[in-house]
Amino acid sequence: MATNVISAHGLRKSYGRGANRFDALKGVDLDIAEGESLAIIGKSGSGKSTLMHLLALMDEPTEGRIELGGTDTRALKGRTLNKARNQTFGFVFQQFFLTPDQSVLENVVLPLKIAGVRRSERRRRGLAALEQLDMGDKAKNKAVNLSGGQKQRAVIARALVNDPRIIFADEPTGNLDTATGAVVEDILFALNREHGITLVIVTHDEELAARCDRRIHIRDGLVVEAADREEVAA
Repeated sequence: MATNVISAHGLRKSYGRGANRFDALKGVDLDIAEGESLAIIGKSGSGKSTLMHLLALMDEPTEGRIELGGTDTRALKGRTLNKARNQTFGFVFQQFFLTPDQSVLENVVLPLKIAGVRRSERRRRGLAALEQLDMGDKAKNKAVNLSGGQKQRAVIARALVNDPRIIFADEPTGNLDTATGAVVEDILFALNREHGITLVIVTHDEELAARCDRRIHIRDGLVVEAADREEVAA
């Protein structure tokens, strides 16, 4: 039986107060197994991105708790929280978030720089991540000069450079054409399948979600449907 890498219990997230209060999540329970691929799907405003931000420890729930490898993350504060997040997670976003005038390598090694890894080691690991994605020849290029597909490969390299247990991908193909998006999808699922990296994808794309081992559907801040790949195919 697979070990849960993340367990969420009774997650609620509210913004504002009184008449202006908005309940983005209304009580979500979720277990994510080590090495699985999970799609979180739903329309804009459903709460799916809010859930991802909580699971990735980028925000705190109003109520409820999240366990990371069995540890209650409410006990993680300040540098300890930042270290856990930096060492455990990789992030792939629709908007890339690359610094355009810096080189591809400089963008890729940013998590290592934040973690205090020495320059020579940052360079070694950054180049290795780029080579893994057939981007080694682009290391010295400015990020602004990359195509959309190359930018997303660079983002994936940045997500990999810390050897993460989990990659969170928020609409990872949303800014790409169909053919390039398919290549990026293949890369992400290969990392999941061949390297055992847990993959959590937030998307409204049903076809992308169908490639995952399991999917949950969020509507109005609640999980309204959950299915694995075999159930969806049937």
